[in-house]
Amino acid sequence: MSEEILINVTPVETRVALVENGMLQEAYIERTSRKGIVGNIYKGKVVRVLPGMEAAFVDIGLERAAFIHASDVVNGQSSDSGNDSPKVVPDIRTLLREGQSLVVQVTKDPIGTKGARLTTQLSIPSRYLVFMPGVCHIGISQRIEDENERTRLKSLVETAAGEQTDVQGGYIIRTAAEAAASEDLIGDMKYLHRLSQSIHERIGRVQAPAVVYQDLPLFIRTIRDLIRPQTEKVRIDSRESYQRVMEFVGEFVAEFSDKVEYYPGERPIFDLYSVEDEIQKALSRKVQLKSGGYVIIDQTEAMTTIDINTGAFVGHRNLEETIFKTNLEAARAISRQLRLRNLGGIIIIDFIDMEDSEHQRQVHRMLEKMLERDHAKTKITGVSELGLVEMTRKRTTESLGQVLCEPCPICDGRGFLKTSETVCYEVFREILRINRAYDAESYLVMASQSVVDRLLDEESDNVADLETFIEKTIRFQVEPFYSQEQYDVVLL
Repeated sequence: MSEEILINVTPVETRVALVENGMLQEAYIERTSRKGIVGNIYKGKVVRVLPGMEAAFVDIGLERAAFIHASDVVNGQSSDSGNDSPKVVPDIRTLLREGQSLVVQVTKDPIGTKGARLTTQLSIPSRYLVFMPGVCHIGISQRIEDENERTRLKSLVETAAGEQTDVQGGYIIRTAAEAAASEDLIGDMKYLHRLSQSIHERIGRVQAPAVVYQDLPLFIRTIRDLIRPQTEKVRIDSRESYQRVMEFVGEFVAEFSDKVEYYPGERPIFDLYSVEDEIQKALSRKVQLKSGGYVIIDQTEAMTTIDINTGAFVGHRNLEETIFKTNLEAARAISRQLRLRNLGGIIIIDFIDMEDSEHQRQVHRMLEKMLERDHAKTKITGVSELGLVEMTRKRTTESLGQVLCEPCPICDGRGFLKTSETVCYEVFREILRINRAYDAESYLVMASQSVVDRLLDEESDNVADLETFIEKTIRFQVEPFYSQEQYDVVLL
């Protein structure tokens, strides 16, 4: 599988595209005016404690106060209890008080009307490791499946950590550490220790609310988190950013230095592999399948719903085979769309009903297999009694649609407009209401072109009957800046 990373850097925003086999799979966008804050560490101040929610609001210097749940507050005890007993969430009032200073890390960006989500369990990432100050635990990524490699890495980190006496903490061994040399891991540990010490020193100097540590900019995080041995090229269209990336690569991932290149081409970098077109398609509800079927994706406040239809695909053998092939193709498309659109939270997939249990199993397995390549953590259930597949995908940042779009001011985010017929009948009711309350010689209706056209054409008989009933004339005027739902009735 060929993989390329394209990085487009401008003064106002940075965009990253992950392309696999010539097809866009993931897109990341960071704007200068509204950067993501996941991973940032703050010294905040508790502004409100909510016992009824076992949570508190913390001022970290943002427009909205951030939110922290009692389960995310480390109360001085090790988070590694060493057993599988259920975790008891203590009373938030025993952990926090209003006015208290608190060092926190952002685990989820502000999304919609919700503030940022916080934790007091700090984690500082590098290329191969994540360092967690104050924790006595060493974990390893589940994506490293080889047991010998898991044992080697864990033993190596345990030994190196035992030799470090200046900084105490735990580690998570990242997927990128697979097959990494011991000197690379030890180098990562030393870097993390230096960074942790500088963060600790800054915490003692600053007054809350203040930023203590900011994660790397997007184009460098991309190198840290996304570049892998199978990555063929990383192309960057900004010479300044390219130089900064090469400095980072030379210090931390020198083995990839020959894969990073500056892109000076006249053609915009996102025109390669039709990345711009794919981003535009990802903003649409409808995803067309090659067979002729299609998928409808609706993102709501509570969850994302996905519906599959055969559309123009009529198959060749029988109905069950047609449905099976459509669902298989949809499973592949859905896994890509989840990554591309960065959809998170609860996701409900309504596959076309399949009678054959073996077909259900194969479609479910296809979805699981495709999701294995997802960088975000996913959890998927089996097919329910209603024929639905329920899954969750970890959400830490806004989706692509939330970053690039805003609710429609015409329909107020509903996605639907009242028909001109509906608005005409609302106008009739408004005239009757006003006629009972006020005395006027005639009325002027100001509305959009489509509504006035209908009033003068299809509804002309009804307008005449209304004039006869109220014994007054009604005039109409087109207001070109009115939306279809807007109108005014003026007394003359």
